[in-house]
Amino acid sequence: MKTLLLLLLLSAPMLAQSSTLQSRLDTQNRLIAEQWEYTLRTSPEFASILGDKRYNDRLSDYTPAAIERDVAQTRKFLGQFEAIDTRGFAEQDKLNHDLMVRTLRESAEASTFNDWEMPITQFDGLHINLPQLVTSLSFETVKDYEDYGARLKQIPRVFAEVTANMRKGMADGLIPPGILLVQVASQAGNIATQKAEDTPFAIPTTQIPAQFSIADKSRLTDAILAAVRDSVLPAYVKFTAFVRDEYAPKGRAEIGTSALPNGKERYAFDVRRMTTTTMSVEAIHALGLTEVARIEAEQTVIAKKLGYRNIKAFRDSIPRLAFLHPASRQAILDEYKTYIDQMSAKLPSLFGRLPKARLEILPIEPFREKEASTSYNQGTPDGSRPGHVFVNTYEFEKQLTINNESTAYHEGVPGHHMQISIAQELPSLPPFRQQGGYTAYVEGWALYSERLGKELGFYTDPYKNYGRLDDEMLRAIRLVVDTGIHGKHWTRDQVLDFFRAHSSINEAGIQAETDRYIALPGQALSYKIGQLSMLRMREQAKKALGPKFDIRSFHDELLGAGALPLDILEKRMTAWVQRQAK
Repeated sequence: MKTLLLLLLLSAPMLAQSSTLQSRLDTQNRLIAEQWEYTLRTSPEFASILGDKRYNDRLSDYTPAAIERDVAQTRKFLGQFEAIDTRGFAEQDKLNHDLMVRTLRESAEASTFNDWEMPITQFDGLHINLPQLVTSLSFETVKDYEDYGARLKQIPRVFAEVTANMRKGMADGLIPPGILLVQVASQAGNIATQKAEDTPFAIPTTQIPAQFSIADKSRLTDAILAAVRDSVLPAYVKFTAFVRDEYAPKGRAEIGTSALPNGKERYAFDVRRMTTTTMSVEAIHALGLTEVARIEAEQTVIAKKLGYRNIKAFRDSIPRLAFLHPASRQAILDEYKTYIDQMSAKLPSLFGRLPKARLEILPIEPFREKEASTSYNQGTPDGSRPGHVFVNTYEFEKQLTINNESTAYHEGVPGHHMQISIAQELPSLPPFRQQGGYTAYVEGWALYSERLGKELGFYTDPYKNYGRLDDEMLRAIRLVVDTGIHGKHWTRDQVLDFFRAHSSINEAGIQAETDRYIALPGQALSYKIGQLSMLRMREQAKKALGPKFDIRSFHDELLGAGALPLDILEKRMTAWVQRQAK
């Protein structure tokens, strides 16, 4: 009896600690769910993209009051998560906590720069995001169409809110460069001048399910076209006039972030957020120059094997070679499908875990194809909508085919589609991690994926292999010119000259890429820094494990926790190496 009593007394603190641990974990899980629900409720477009239809009849609130409420709620969540004691948490529960705190702190810091006063560029903003949203929605029920019609009627409201924010930005010295805003006016104007039935907003009326009654088909079609005609198009006309006549003429002349209030601090934050590292602007610029030289040396070897005296002569010849230009828009799409099918057949040799989600190849919509790059749009987590690689087929006769193979692997498999789909399919991760988007990881993986094709024996055409290196060169150039623009006061002409000296991109592409870096400070740094980090991790693992190293297991571990900041990813992979070595 005394022995039993003694055991109960000794175990009491352990039981209490266990109970406290479970209580703390329950609190965290409740907060994670609450924060996710808040995200979906206040970002109804994002919820719709994920296939959550509860808010399908709504558009976001862009008023200053809503923005202030969001900042306050972010800080409230941050305080609640910071108060949680994570002692004794399992590895993934601790990681959930650390990633949430990191994200909330970053959001709180970002809010101090008031980017909501400068919400429009040629790459981002209501005028292009709204029509793009249409392709991410599912139209299966009558309610889907009715919700969509309700959304269309709110477009004048959100344009008015964003326009008011832009006017406040003008007063506060927060405005993009004028050279970008001329493009915005053109993009919005392209939609504003269309007939209602020709706009992207009318696409759902051409795809009404056959099982709908004749009355419903007629009613829904009429309602949507009326909403486009009476609400959407007038809003675009008004917005186009504002940007063209009032906003663009006041656009800033200097292209770099340094011209904005707190410009140096703003860019330092962009660099830290996009790279998830503490690398300085100077270090990134120097790394870019080193990578440009290394890649150019590899390209020169190919050029000489093909009979050219140097890399410049080879680059100059490429646009004149007819067989390097596509024959049609459809030929570009067909080529992408060929490469993605080719890679898909080889995936089991590199990965144990494969995505379930389907992938489709589509042309970029006409309303944005002039300025847009080939890109990936994720599917829904439940697989009801596949992932989409949107391919730029604009002015196909002026395009080169040398980059199509590497871009197919980057945007499709094993790049964005595979990484994002696997993350969404990991059942143990909470939704905020399934949808995590650390840019250095996401884009670093996609660039790393381009190289995997070479390791599998693809790029048998030397021009395609040169194109692979040319794509990698593009990412190296980005390290130089992004830091040049925003950290070193480079002019636009300096960027163009550097591009022309080191890339095979055509002039239109160089112009568009340059404007992209002006519009999205720091984003272009993520690709190379992420790729080089992953390559370093793999080499370290191979060296440490020797014959025990398995590329399939390495990749599964790299992809097995969703997108992560590079510093956390490195710790994860180091721990994996240690386990494999035992």
